[in-house]
Amino acid sequence: MDAITVKARAKINLALDVLNKRPDGYHEVDMIMETIDLADTISLETRERGIEVECNLAEIPLDESNLAFAAARKIIGDLGIDKGIYIKIYKTIPVCAGLAGGSSNAAAVLKGINFMWNLGLSEEQLVEIGRELGADVPFCILNKTAHATGIGEKLKVLPPVPPVWIALVKPYGISVSTAWAYSEIDKMRVREKPDIEGLKKAILSGKLEDIGKKMSNVFEEIIAHKYPVIRKIKGLFLENHALGSIMSGSGPTVFGLFKNKKQARQALDAVKQELNGEFFLCKNYNAGVCDNMDIQGGENLDQEIEYNKTG
Repeated sequence: MDAITVKARAKINLALDVLNKRPDGYHEVDMIMETIDLADTISLETRERGIEVECNLAEIPLDESNLAFAAARKIIGDLGIDKGIYIKIYKTIPVCAGLAGGSSNAAAVLKGINFMWNLGLSEEQLVEIGRELGADVPFCILNKTAHATGIGEKLKVLPPVPPVWIALVKPYGISVSTAWAYSEIDKMRVREKPDIEGLKKAILSGKLEDIGKKMSNVFEEIIAHKYPVIRKIKGLFLENHALGSIMSGSGPTVFGLFKNKKQARQALDAVKQELNGEFFLCKNYNAGVCDNMDIQGGENLDQEIEYNKTG
């Protein structure tokens, strides 16, 4: 096979806690992540040599600093493959949004090359390669609900969260530096810490109402202090029947869980009336590596989301 198309799915943090800073400068975290249907589309095509990246967004780097490029270089180099690859990225996941867009692209490239060239790497082997690219890459390879520890690379798969509608908003004009967010958390004493074990029990119970109530993000207090619009979005979601609402990652995207599509769309409409941003309506997703829904030979994959942008 010489050409395939792969979905690179985003993640949300159902809970995120920062424990301590390690001697190497990284922070230990404790978090629960969920894969969602919001996805970039990655097209891969075999070339005789070299790595070339193209993207629909001008601000995305096309060199070694792009995680998709880095993923291709690593798997080709590690396995001594005498081939090149052309990577075309069509981005739908917003950039610098706390949704692991770059990591999902890297994971999609690893899975796609493994499938296209019939390398026979197991999920565990792909995860090991992904760990050297970034803390979120292993999770994006799994595409499952998972409890992450260490710097985010140690994963324990959890039972899938029941199907739920998810509304997401990235407010206009805000991009949060993850490095800045971690530096701020080192300075502040956060008043409320996430109940990770409580959320795990809620997931095991399969009760969406309990999952929504237990969602929490230690970064939210810090980011919302600088950008009060975070609280505004969260408040509008909760006023419009969200089972729970928090910020994902280091932000600034805020999401809410809803019982049905109608309520999720109404909540998004309420936010649209108040502010500009990028608005998404999708569902959660659980599937194994190289799932047939996520990899197709040379075909365009349908996006299973609704998207609107203002501002």
